[in-house]
Amino acid sequence: MLLRMYLRWAERRGMRRELMEYQPGDEAGLKSATFTLSGDYAFGLMSAEAGVHRLVRISPFDQAARRHTSFASVYVWPELPDDVEVEIDEKDLRIDTYRSSGCGGQHLNVTDSAIRITHLPTGIVVTCQNERSQGRNRDSAMKVLRARLYDLKMKEQQARLDQLGGEKRDIAFGSQIRSYVLHPYQLVKDHRTKAEVGDINRVLDGDIDVFIKTYLKQKAAGTLGQDAAADND
Repeated sequence: MLLRMYLRWAERRGMRRELMEYQPGDEAGLKSATFTLSGDYAFGLMSAEAGVHRLVRISPFDQAARRHTSFASVYVWPELPDDVEVEIDEKDLRIDTYRSSGCGGQHLNVTDSAIRITHLPTGIVVTCQNERSQGRNRDSAMKVLRARLYDLKMKEQQARLDQLGGEKRDIAFGSQIRSYVLHPYQLVKDHRTKAEVGDINRVLDGDIDVFIKTYLKQKAAGTLGQDAAADND
């Protein structure tokens, strides 16, 4: 239901939608889905939806027609560039040469061919003394340095993605950002902003701008969540 709601919302805004991954549930529904949206302010708007969503309804899969509560967690990330080049400023490097140690060819212990490169901003140090040529050792050390800086860059980006993806809270009562109640009454309630809409069918059909705009306005004004903590029922 959430997946359909977001895809319909994106359609209303003329965004390009692409379903990347869909895992059906064991009995019904789905376990997870991943989709991309491309359009004006796609990430900024969708960032308001990151969090736990709660659905209360009479389950169509329960023969006894009992009321069920379901939870789903929504994560939102920006699409990062595919550029994986690692630019290294020579000013950030300290290059030391020293005499290679150990047994080897007749020139191995004669010339100062070993290279130690220190990347000053990160403190990463790489050395190479495998080659007799100082130039070759430097090239090999630079390859290792680039690989290590790339790995560091990926870890930093992942940490940033985790931060942008929204607060990872437990999927349980009291952690939801919004509730969609279909029974015994009908109401969609955002617990962060107190925004409410009684026409739940309209909301589930993609009309969620009121929640997104209210959230973004309160967040910008610094009033988000005020007096709303006790309203998370």
